[in-house]
Amino acid sequence: MSDQQRLTVVPARYPARTVGAIVALFILASVIDSVAFNPRWEWGVFAKWFFDPVILSGLGQTLLLTLFGTLLSLIFGGLLALARLSSSWLLSTLAFGYIWLFRSLPLIVVLIILYNFSYLYDTLSLGIPFTALSWGHFQTINVLGQFPAAVIGLTLVQSAYSAEIIRGGFLGVDHGQFEAASALGLSSSRRTFRIILPQALRAIIPTTFNEIISLAKGTSMVYVLAMPELFYTIQMIYNRTQQVIPLLMVGAAWYLIITTVLSLLQHSVERWLARSVTREPQPSRWRQWRNRSAKPATEELSHVRSH
Repeated sequence: MSDQQRLTVVPARYPARTVGAIVALFILASVIDSVAFNPRWEWGVFAKWFFDPVILSGLGQTLLLTLFGTLLSLIFGGLLALARLSSSWLLSTLAFGYIWLFRSLPLIVVLIILYNFSYLYDTLSLGIPFTALSWGHFQTINVLGQFPAAVIGLTLVQSAYSAEIIRGGFLGVDHGQFEAASALGLSSSRRTFRIILPQALRAIIPTTFNEIISLAKGTSMVYVLAMPELFYTIQMIYNRTQQVIPLLMVGAAWYLIITTVLSLLQHSVERWLARSVTREPQPSRWRQWRNRSAKPATEELSHVRSH
């Protein structure tokens, strides 16, 4: 084929996309300029308090609440999900009732009730309901402090959402996998944890990490217990100094860091799980960009070599 007859490939052009990108960059630059160079944001105050030991202590409490709330809610939520999927109508009904109740109650209500538990019940006893038989009792005064009440409240509410996420992941696995595992004579526990769960994790992980991120931000609700976590600590400081905006920006920056770390962890876990489908981890976004950038150069080099 002669040079005159060779077809010229013209790359597609998207003028509307280019205009949209320019407008978006202009808006972003305007926002950055208005925030960075406005003295009323008081960035000096922000820098002063960002690494203050009091703030870091509150941050530690927030991270502990997130960690314990996540672990306990996943364990309890997994049990609830198995109960919902059980062939026993009693277990399924009880699990459904629990999920319905705690998905309906606001977290702040649960926290306040738990914190006032000793007011509602003077004693706790072990015995047979609706009878006077009892094998011991103890006073409930100071049974639940701030931290235990916060962890239990977060777990009770979050486990209801975790249960539905896990149940949805199990239901997303093809029913033939259940039948094949049963045909092999695997026990119920091995069938669940060795065959079904690994496949369900690909659907469970993204939504679970979204809930963990929401939980990390939801720990700010425990301020009603006067617990010195990050948000309550910031409230106490700006009530004393009246520097509201810069201190709120300190809290926002730390929450942004927490959610960013969790998002990166989610991306790593998803890539690791993708090995079961692609036989190799999916390339990172940086690697994908480099591959796209190198592709035109490679094609041009091969074209030159052909001549």
